[in-house]
Amino acid sequence: MLRLLLRIVRFRSMQLFREVVGYIAFAISFLPRGPQVLSIWINPAIPLGPKVAVFVHFDRNGRVRPYVMSYLRALHANGFAIGFVTNAGKLDPREAPAVQALCHAVIIRRNIGYDFAAMAEGLRVLALPQANTEMVLIANDSVYGPLRPLDDAFARIDFSTADLWGATESWQRQYHIQSFFLIAGRRVLESKAWREFWGSLRLVGSKYWVVTRYEVGLTQKLLSAGLSCAALWPYEALVESVDASLLSESDADPDPVLNARKITAGRIRYSVTDRLPLNPTAELWRQLLEAGCPFIKRELLRQNPARVVDIADWRKVTRGQGMDVTLIEQDLQRILKNKVP
Repeated sequence: MLRLLLRIVRFRSMQLFREVVGYIAFAISFLPRGPQVLSIWINPAIPLGPKVAVFVHFDRNGRVRPYVMSYLRALHANGFAIGFVTNAGKLDPREAPAVQALCHAVIIRRNIGYDFAAMAEGLRVLALPQANTEMVLIANDSVYGPLRPLDDAFARIDFSTADLWGATESWQRQYHIQSFFLIAGRRVLESKAWREFWGSLRLVGSKYWVVTRYEVGLTQKLLSAGLSCAALWPYEALVESVDASLLSESDADPDPVLNARKITAGRIRYSVTDRLPLNPTAELWRQLLEAGCPFIKRELLRQNPARVVDIADWRKVTRGQGMDVTLIEQDLQRILKNKVP
């Protein structure tokens, strides 16, 4: 009981600390700053059509890794004119020509304000929506993928049933569509709420602030304006797809890998009964892949901050779904230290 109490106190203290730092960063955002955008390159051979993607990138060395190029090629093949926005402050000259060949625009900016500032910059530079814009996809390189064709994901989008779509939805902090894959239809793009949200966005140097005020805030702003939001892989369907048969045996399994699956399934089921929200891209990673989601979070495989105990199974699950994980393995070979993928 004492250990639990100490954990709660530590969590509340950390949350309060992040809030304070966030408010300080917000106040600093009003101070004069130099220009954020360092260069803009436009490819006249790729005009802006009805489908536009704003793709946010970051690599401290300005590299565009093979898994990112694979994502850009998939978007290009699906008819998207891409506005590539990098927060790296530079672009490696070895990769720049390949990126430019796939994109309508390449925008290089300093990394101030994280992804949402880059998103806002992309929307501004591309002057979206334009008269012929039907949908705008906002995506970033926080995921590996697509691990399967994107056709199914885009076929699921129906703007007659929801105005804003995303791959996943979260109830953590407050209901929101997770921002790594957002698709806005014409009704959203023409709304006052959309314009006000991006017009009021500040260059805040606090990731906690960006998540709580901007990622969560975008969905809440649109909902308050009477617009509807939906996930391609809904939270409820994911938790309901957990294999409850794994919990039929109460004793720990002698196979640690299978036991990890049981522990994870148990945590998910208990979260349902206690009404505790999970992060679908972490705790529900298996269910997402099995349901057809073409992405897996890089952070999950690199650091696993949520301490998901069955993530060592990721290769078996992805290959069982017929996915090619070569690019993921190559990137993990470069990144991981003292850990097996």
